[in-house]
Amino acid sequence: MTKTEQTDNPAQPSDNRLAAAANHCQAVSTLAARMEEIFASGGLLAHHLPHYETRSGQLAMAQAVARTLDPEEGRAGDAPLEEGEHLLLVEAGTGTGKTLAYLVPAVLSGRRVVVSTNTINLQEQILAKEIPFIRRYLAPWLKALCVKGRQNYLCLQRWHQLLAGHRQGQLFAGSGPSLPVDDRELTLVSRWLTETEQGDRAELRLLADDSQLWQAINAATGHCPGSSCPHATECFITRLRQRAARAHLLIVNHHLFFSDLAVRRFGHAEVLPRYEAVIFDEAHHLENIATRHFGLGISHYQIIDLVRDLESMAEERLRGQERGRLLQNARALAVEADLLKDFFPPERGRFPLLPLLRDRPEWPHTRQGLENGFLALGRQLEELGRSEEVWAPLLRRGQELADTFRAIVEPTAGDGAAGDAIHWYERREKTVQLAASPIDIAPQLQQNLYQQVKAAVFTSATLRTGSDFRYVKSRLGLPESCPALALDTPFNYPQHTLLYVPGPDFPLPGSRDYPAHSLRVIRELIRHSRGRALLLFTSVEAMRRTAATLTGSVSYPVLVQGDAPRSVLLEQFRHRTRSILLAVASFWEGVDVPGESLSCVIIDKLPFEVPSDPVIMARIDKIQAEGGNPFFDFQVPRAVLMLRQGVGRLMRSASDRGVLAILDVRLFSKGYGKIFRRSLPPSPISRELDQVEEFFNQESNR
Repeated sequence: MTKTEQTDNPAQPSDNRLAAAANHCQAVSTLAARMEEIFASGGLLAHHLPHYETRSGQLAMAQAVARTLDPEEGRAGDAPLEEGEHLLLVEAGTGTGKTLAYLVPAVLSGRRVVVSTNTINLQEQILAKEIPFIRRYLAPWLKALCVKGRQNYLCLQRWHQLLAGHRQGQLFAGSGPSLPVDDRELTLVSRWLTETEQGDRAELRLLADDSQLWQAINAATGHCPGSSCPHATECFITRLRQRAARAHLLIVNHHLFFSDLAVRRFGHAEVLPRYEAVIFDEAHHLENIATRHFGLGISHYQIIDLVRDLESMAEERLRGQERGRLLQNARALAVEADLLKDFFPPERGRFPLLPLLRDRPEWPHTRQGLENGFLALGRQLEELGRSEEVWAPLLRRGQELADTFRAIVEPTAGDGAAGDAIHWYERREKTVQLAASPIDIAPQLQQNLYQQVKAAVFTSATLRTGSDFRYVKSRLGLPESCPALALDTPFNYPQHTLLYVPGPDFPLPGSRDYPAHSLRVIRELIRHSRGRALLLFTSVEAMRRTAATLTGSVSYPVLVQGDAPRSVLLEQFRHRTRSILLAVASFWEGVDVPGESLSCVIIDKLPFEVPSDPVIMARIDKIQAEGGNPFFDFQVPRAVLMLRQGVGRLMRSASDRGVLAILDVRLFSKGYGKIFRRSLPPSPISRELDQVEEFFNQESNR
């Protein structure tokens, strides 16, 4: 049995037992009442989980989730559901035990439930830890399956095409120029295919993360020939869909869920079968991820990738003039794609699209060239498709790219926004992406998610700003009446932590004196904590400047994001008890280092975003146009949630102790500082470094 699936053994009941077991549970007692039998003192968890401690918050969450998954529970007669009653928000602080609190009622509800997370780590924890426990003591019939995006699975058709080309001495096209096949990787994949049942790339532990070979053989949607594929019966994606259709609990990531939801609007589905309920863990990511998948996007790389696949198919299946004509059309499209890339300024970053298109007189010629390239190619693929179905997926890919391109660049009035979408482009090192993103995703979620499921639960350690859920409700389009539960962490912040903020004489961020003063305080904090510090920055420049100063001037190893992979840095930080780790962006969350190695979290500034991203700018403009206050309604809440994630890196177990340091006096000097302070854990506050030293000295004497 692989780690991505927990299946029945022959002695276990059939799928039909799911409903029967769930009905039996509710015949004995309501689902919410059953939670008390499981989570309360002396309950099932206390009997079977070593060192289990009853937590009132965990029980309250389990009961709330149970009521949401079974909204008819306890309702008199045919009383209708209140608006939003099938929805639930739960902020559960670190240590609450929220994973079991939603998994147990989900499994016992009798519904097919999707659990969507943001990180692979949480998915693996659920499959390796929680699911085996639930199957052993609560639901032996449970089938749980981790479903990933198609690009994580091998495509047998592409694999056999690559092998055929390799035997003929052809190159293959990865994500860069055409390359020779690496015989070692080829042998590795060949051996793996004799053993694997799922074709999951995660099983190929020895294959490099950036393998060019995998790019050429994965089962991404655009490459699938569908029912005409000669390997359809043994296809890993087909088998995945079959297993998913039999599963009671599906575990996915947010990107897959919203990718599937986006195509489901048009009557299709990626790999997920119909489900009745969804539980979002790490739900504070949903707005950004839904924005990506409910929008449109096309990149220079996608066009070049299509061209390479066309070249490969032409060499394999065509001869004479027909092959020459297809190669000519494909390469002409590649030339037009390169001209499109060169049209955009070289400065990297994201920028509004439509003003640039209006201001550049050469744009109509550039656009027409690319559209003509798609048109000529499409005509030939239509001709080829009349005799062989194998050309249909390539024709579909070309048409979809052409339609997407046209929808994004169609000129409209405005400053980069077209109706309810913001049109933008991103210049990267080797490619350019064009996109149109919804300014407000709430209507999409209301129509395509909330109205289509019987229950939806949103949970995270950080959903509130200040002391309420108004911000997250407004951004996700949840009704005001949506039930919301706030469960504080059981960790003893008043006794185990100290929050340090510099005194009133400390300079404001952005002032000339701030960098020197912050470096001085950082050195002092590291000295008092004896290393063991995670430094979180709001800019790469500040991180690198601080790293350059600290390296060689402190007596502890200095680990810097970018010098090694994230996993390697975190492993070194965990095992070197006295080291310091400097990071930005992704390290503000998902870093789990319990114990002595992380005893001090230092944050340089309140994490306000620079409002230069076109999507952020468009949302600010929309709030302002509607009479709102973008700073307090949007920018402050986003910064609060980010700060709470960073602060949450310190306490990862009940025995942890340490100092939180936020080197930004705006927490006290600005009116909005009160909103941030109300959002932080209940740590005693100090504005004197002497008290930090005393705190760590007390630790040494324990």
